[in-house]
Amino acid sequence: MLALTRGDTMSGPSAGSAVHIEGVSKSYGDFLAVPGLDLEVRSGEFLTLLGPSGSGKTTTLMMIAGFETPSAGKVFINGKDCTQIPPYRRNLSMVFQNYALFPHRSVARNVAFPLEMRRRSASEIEPAVAEALAMVRLTGLENRLPTQLSGGQQQRVALARAIGFGPSILLMDEPLGALDKNLREQVQIEIKEIQRRLGVTVVYVTHDQHEALTMSDRIVVMNQGRIEQIASPETMYQSPANRFVAGFLGASNFIEVNLDEVKADGAFVASAGEGLTIRGRSGRARTGRATIAVRPERIALFPVATENAGLEMHRGTVTSAVFTGDSLSYSVRVGRIDLSVKVPNTGRVYRPAVDEEVNVSWSDEDLSVLTE
Repeated sequence: MLALTRGDTMSGPSAGSAVHIEGVSKSYGDFLAVPGLDLEVRSGEFLTLLGPSGSGKTTTLMMIAGFETPSAGKVFINGKDCTQIPPYRRNLSMVFQNYALFPHRSVARNVAFPLEMRRRSASEIEPAVAEALAMVRLTGLENRLPTQLSGGQQQRVALARAIGFGPSILLMDEPLGALDKNLREQVQIEIKEIQRRLGVTVVYVTHDQHEALTMSDRIVVMNQGRIEQIASPETMYQSPANRFVAGFLGASNFIEVNLDEVKADGAFVASAGEGLTIRGRSGRARTGRATIAVRPERIALFPVATENAGLEMHRGTVTSAVFTGDSLSYSVRVGRIDLSVKVPNTGRVYRPAVDEEVNVSWSDEDLSVLTE
């Protein structure tokens, strides 16, 4: 894996690279949308570009597709410099949020269109269309028009059209944004299953953190055209590179501290005001001002009478309690800090009341020290 930003450089695509972006920037007049990007996408992986609106993720995808030309830098597809090559010669396909189906063409003829443009014979097109529709579970709907389909079915047609001609790379730009929550989650699973079966490389754009965590082999978090972090979903969630990543990918409690002591093995002692001392361990810790992040579900609540020599306890007061179905969400005031705590609704957990004093605890490995 190779992903570089902020002054690092790359020197051409490596073996096994499906997409290689080297020093790419994109300007629109005086506006610099992407200020210089280096990224390598492995062959066969599902890579997600995640970020807020205006982070440069769609612009980056469009430069890979060839719909946008970089202002500087190079784009390699399967080892070939495609920076100036038009989209139809890049052997990749794209699925858009609005489906982009031909309203006057049947389902089968929509799926057949890319094959027809590549001058495939009828004997090749018919089985390829049938196979693609079977893969997205639309067999039997070949003769329907897009207007006769639900939103989920239209998205499946768009996916079948994208995979029907056997592209090496599949690009997807917010493809599930128009679907309701339950259908969106169902189609997420189907897309991932199809990707695994075909072994196709997928570059996927979304602002939905749940989609990114559920579907990706690796996630690229982008902000203002730059890569903040690239890692597997679990690594990124457990060890965010900085406050932006910790705050964008899931919920986090941020505690402003002063790292008073840091040992060689990463163990630290930090003060957070009003006599609150936090001890933990972090390979990135160093003395001075810092931010500690801890996920709400990593915080445990205990009655004040609880004694546990293996856990560091902090006394707090419950200020709110909300039932959310699969969990209970609490706000707990510890010194001058308000902590969000998420407790699974198992029926066997401690459920304090509002205004009740509690002990708050977490493990060393659940703390992330963010020094940038």
